[in-house]
Amino acid sequence: MAENRKRHNYKNLKIWILGMDMVNDVFELLTEFPQEEKFGLTSQISKCSVSIPSNIAESSSRTEKSFSHYIDVS
Repeated sequence: MAENRKRHNYKNLKIWILGMDMVNDVFELLTEFPQEEKFGLTSQISKCSVSIPSNIAESSSRTEKSFSHYIDVS
């Protein structure tokens, strides 16, 4: 049984573009956080924001069902 694999060009997906815009907005906002949060809250927020477009890019070569799941998770 052949799997339904369709490679998506994630860089053309609106959801990925919005995710990258969000990453830029978050990183800009984090510059205003207090220095004592640099390795605490700031680190967690930045990792979290980067994970959204990263999950979308990672899922771009998976099956349609798996791709859809990754989009939902992102």
